[in-house]
Amino acid sequence: MPSPLQTLIAAGTKVWLDSIDPDLVKRNRALGATGATSNPIIIADLIKTGRFDDSLARFMRDGLSDADIAWQLTDMLVRQAQQVFAPVWKDTKGDDGYVSFELDPLLEDPALNIPPGERTRQYISLAKKWSAGHTNRMIKIPATPAGLDALEEIAAAGVTINVTLIFSRRQYTAARDGIWRGAQRRPALNSFKSVYSIFVSRVDVYTEQHVPQLSPQAQGLVGIVNAKKIWHMNQAFWADKKVPLHQEMIFASTGTKNPSDPPWKYVEAFAGSDIETNPPKTNDLIEASGRTITRQVDRMPAAPILEEIDRLVDERKMEEVLMAEGVKKFADPQKALLALIADKRKALAKK
Repeated sequence: MPSPLQTLIAAGTKVWLDSIDPDLVKRNRALGATGATSNPIIIADLIKTGRFDDSLARFMRDGLSDADIAWQLTDMLVRQAQQVFAPVWKDTKGDDGYVSFELDPLLEDPALNIPPGERTRQYISLAKKWSAGHTNRMIKIPATPAGLDALEEIAAAGVTINVTLIFSRRQYTAARDGIWRGAQRRPALNSFKSVYSIFVSRVDVYTEQHVPQLSPQAQGLVGIVNAKKIWHMNQAFWADKKVPLHQEMIFASTGTKNPSDPPWKYVEAFAGSDIETNPPKTNDLIEASGRTITRQVDRMPAAPILEEIDRLVDERKMEEVLMAEGVKKFADPQKALLALIADKRKALAKK
């Protein structure tokens, strides 16, 4: 009998791990995962294990600053994960097997108040720097105003992009159109690949707090409906573009936030197409469930529920609130990572 994750993959979903822990990467690759993604929280959690103290000590002996150590360690771990998934990238001719590398979240830190034009220039420069020499590395760019403004130039430079922090159809459309404009400036489209990370569970947290008038039948489904609408838009846009590789949605934030929800709620809802970046714990709980997962990505709730969601949920307000929270959640973990490295520096110096 195939395992639950094997049935998810057989239904047509690519499973990417929401971690670059070397042990978890190898274990989930064996379960069928074909990619991975990184962020500062993941890096900080790995540092806390103590497993990378030798690398940290070496970076410190080399005279690196705390910020440089954060990026060198991230680069090292992403490279290791890339090696695990490189055969997938080769076998699919560049359509799968990627590891995502997140650019500096402090560019969006409100406290630093970096001018938007300078943020955009930094995104372009950093994207070129951290993608240079790599085949199966994706560069994560947030769907903030400065990030969206950078996408055309980054795509034109041949960089493979993962647009993150997408909550709305407006953000998706702006990101997709910018990347497509840039892609058409390339000499050829053979290696053109882009993905769009739509965050799911955070939307349902938002509606529970800000749209309590939703009926019990509709509450908890807005994240799924929102993401499926964007998935349909993406399917329709690329259908006639004649690009050799798939330009896909990533269904992100697929771990449940409501304790009463089954852990497979979002994973099953999007089964059948594109990519899911699942937390390791979510994958483990699904594997233990014994469930058989079938295609559901193109199934929508009943018409009255869709009508209620359209009537009561203000998508522009939702985007505004979630992006404000998202930018804070984007920058704060990077600050925490730098503080952790500073503490590690003091601790390792005493040894």
